[in-house]
Formats: sequence, C-alpha cells, structure tokens
Amino acid sequence: EAWKALGDISPHQAMQEYVATVKKLDPSWNPQTTEKRGKESKTAFGGPVVSSLYQEETIREEDKNIFDYCRENNIDYVTKAIRSKKVDVNVTDEEGRALLHWACDRGHKELVSVLLQLAADVNSQDGEGQTALHYAAACEFLDIVELLLKSGADPTLRDQEGCLPEEATDCKAITSALRQHTAGKT
Repeated sequence: EAWKALGDISPHQAMQEYVATVKKLDPSWNPQTTEKRGKESKTAFGGPVVSSLYQEETIREEDKNIFDYCRENNIDYVTKAIRSKKVDVNVTDEEGRALLHWACDRGHKELVSVLLQLAADVNSQDGEGQTALHYAAACEFLDIVELLLKSGADPTLRDQEGCLPEEATDCKAITSALRQHTAGKT
C-alpha cells in the first residue's frame, strides 16, 4: 500500500527521498557504514539494513508465482520451473522486472548466478529502463555488481531518467568497479 501511495514516483527517486529522510532523522547516519554483527547489518537506529523498496506480505503457497519464489530465494523451485520450460528465464512482472532484477534487488547472489547460467538477459531493462546492474548498485551489493559485470552487463545503459548504474549508488567501491568497466565504452 505504501508503495502504491507514491503514485508515479520512480524507484530511483523514491530511494533518494528515503535516504534524505533517514539522514534528516539521523544526521550521523551514513549509508556507507554499517555495524556488522555476523551476517546482519545494523543502522544507527539499531534496526536491520533493508535491501529492498518492496514490503513483504504473507502469501499462501497456492497463490505464489515465480516472482514470489525468486524473492524468497527458492533456488530449487526457480531452477526446476525454468528447466522444465514452465517459466521463461526472462519472464517479467507487471513492472517489467525480470527474475534477475528481483534476485539482484534482494541480494541473492547464488540465485543471480543460477539465472545467468540459465541464460537470463543480463541487460534486460524494466519498465523504468533499469537493468539488474542498476538494482544491484542501488542496493549496494558489490559482489553481485561484480558478478553481473563479469557476465557481460553493460554499465553504460541508462534508465528512462538518463541515469547510469553508477549514479544509483553512493558506494565508492561499486562506483569504482562500474567506472572501470565503463572506461572506453562511453
């Protein structure tokens, strides 16, 4: 409901406004620094770092679609569905997001790797023109950004607002990795 209330705002603009709001609430907050505790990151507020703009809802098993299984990181189900030809690896949801977009958004590196092995289009663009590389960069998953680049992702593809993947992040390591691959292409 909260996402729908934003109307026609793009995910990129929503992310920027979210970051600005958090910085206003906690001026000392820096999206580049999180306190690591095991596998869980914490913000200055003490809560977990959220990698996605999308809220989860409980969905009954019989009501799930392939995107729900992708969001859950159910690699076995997604792999079997694609290999059995029940689902095209490049199928998109109502917003034009492919399974690869969702896996990158959620930080599911192993699923990203599997989707790429199953011939997912690494440069597929969603309804806003964003690629999986935009999603991985915006969510600051350096390991996934690197995997996508090694798999042929084009860091020079711009979204509908004219933004490159490197402009979707403030993470210096990601920006550096993207710029290294962009050198000579623009």
